[in-house]
Amino acid sequence: MNGLENKKNLTILAIESSCDETACAVLKDGVILGEAISTQIAIHKEYGGVVPEIASRNHVLDVDKVVKTCLNESGIDLKEVDAIAVTYGAGLLGSLLVGVSYAKGLAYALDKPLLGVNHIRGHVAANYLVHDLEFPHVALIVSGGHSALAVVETKIRFHIVGSTRDDAAGEAFDKVARVLDLPYPGGPEIEKLASLGHPSVPMPKVKMQNPYDFSYSGLKTAVINYVYNAKQKGVEINKADLACSFQKAAVDMLAEKAVALAEEKGLKSIAVAGGVAANGALRDTLTALAEEKGIKTYFPPKKLCTDNAKMIASEAYGQIRSGCDFSDYRLDASATLPFS
Repeated sequence: MNGLENKKNLTILAIESSCDETACAVLKDGVILGEAISTQIAIHKEYGGVVPEIASRNHVLDVDKVVKTCLNESGIDLKEVDAIAVTYGAGLLGSLLVGVSYAKGLAYALDKPLLGVNHIRGHVAANYLVHDLEFPHVALIVSGGHSALAVVETKIRFHIVGSTRDDAAGEAFDKVARVLDLPYPGGPEIEKLASLGHPSVPMPKVKMQNPYDFSYSGLKTAVINYVYNAKQKGVEINKADLACSFQKAAVDMLAEKAVALAEEKGLKSIAVAGGVAANGALRDTLTALAEEKGIKTYFPPKKLCTDNAKMIASEAYGQIRSGCDFSDYRLDASATLPFS
């Protein structure tokens, strides 16, 4: 037990810096009091993707200002904070190190407990801020670096049933966007372009030994080869149709596997987490397919799908209330982490 599991008015300050957003949030007894975020999208757009060195340097410049802005919005003093939570993985190592180092220094200066939070578990916990989910349920985790299906037994306990064997869904969206000469970030640009087209280009459908695993490498390669062959032949391609065809294949894979898992386990709800959860085609396809089977679907608001500190605070709150052990000052950043 950590000594705070039953504390009244438990207040957590959370920091997130796993990629190109520097974020902070304050949560009190499960309710967000305030947040602040500094995004680097405009900076990295020039390069067509996130440049790790540039991301790290901007986190250094932004983190203290973001934390102070968040505290001002929350209307609390640092002395009122009971614990400091921070994303320690997975993500870009240099970016993570900035947040972890700042959080460790803050916790030490305030003599407050420190808790390292798994970024992907944070995405799952984003739903707890807005939905009263029943347990157990299926979680579909889809982001730039991960695609996975899990059975969530409690707010702090779940097990992975399937995961990506190569590219993640979000990664495939970004790579296809680059092939189609679309600006960064690629996912929203693919969705916009796809809305203007029709799914007329044949796309491969991969069969996996584990039916709940994912593979996007073949789908991504099919788009690359289609574009390359068209250029070699001097044939003009319909980019909107190609984007629509790719998106449909990518989304169908996610929706079909999530619903199949819920049916197999006899579960009546699916919660979606991660950046790709903001995709409108995924929301529509999964909702329609699940409704046919009498299954409810839950999505976070789009602003909670992308990287944010609210979800880190939510995961930390559940962990602390469960009596978890706190981290010590040896906490280090990790580019890769298991889900559990």
